[in-house]
Formats: sequence, C-alpha cells, structure tokens
Amino acid sequence: MLFIPDIRLAVTQDARPIAELSRDAIEQGLPWSWTPKRVRDAIRDPAINVVVAQWRDAIAGFGIMQYADDSAHLALLAVHPLQRHRGLGARMVRWLEASARIAGIRQIRLEARADNRSAIAFYRSLQFVPLGQVAAYYQPGIDAVQLEKKLT
Repeated sequence: MLFIPDIRLAVTQDARPIAELSRDAIEQGLPWSWTPKRVRDAIRDPAINVVVAQWRDAIAGFGIMQYADDSAHLALLAVHPLQRHRGLGARMVRWLEASARIAGIRQIRLEARADNRSAIAFYRSLQFVPLGQVAAYYQPGIDAVQLEKKLT
C-alpha cells in the first residue's frame, strides 16, 4: 500500500498526540519537556509553525519550527517508528523549508543528540552542515550536535 500522508499545520487537538510522540520518540531518557500544554502553546504562537503528517486518523510525524527575523530553529522533528524510512521526515523538512523561504528566512538551525547518528545522517542528507557540539545540551552526559542549512 502506498504511504502518502497529508502534511498540514497542526491544530490544538493535535497537541496531545504530538507531545506523546515527542516523549516516546525524541525525549526518551530525558524529562518530558514538550508536554501537551507546551505543544498547544507552540501551535498558538504566530512565530512558530507546527506541522503534522496525518495518516488516516493518526499523527505519523510532526515538526516544530520557531522563527526569528532571518533565521529559524527546527526545535523538534519526529516520525512514528512504524512510519520511518518512507521519506516522511524529509517531506516535512521540505515543507518547513518552503515556509521559511516565503518568510524570508536565510538559515535554519537545529540540534540533534550527539548519540543519534541516524538523525545526524538524515539532516546531513538534507544539506544541513554540522557547526559543532554542545556539551550537556540535553542533560549531563547527553551532548548535542548543532547543524545549519543556508537557504539563500
């Protein structure tokens, strides 16, 4: 069966499934930071795009990107484990990049757990370039790799 989920902006009813996917797919081993309330606040914030990939009645993935004057920060991106390796993450990143370009954004930055080699390889495949490493970014013992993509 062909897997082509709809990609759309999130609505407040999406906050709980987004938060739960973040907790289970991204924040494992960390305190739950992206709670339903925090996600709901992000959905309502005009300086943040929250995008979801919906497959039938379920959230298959999501991305949260925060905007500044000429740069953006991809705060979170997750694909449900059963939906990975089908191009969904790349489609969501391209959707967010297109929105950023329209908004006049020149660069997108993000952090990935330094121990998550598959995430780092994924972002590199999308032309994100490592900038450096930040010690204890997530908590003691869990470093981050910062990556950036120039849009101009």
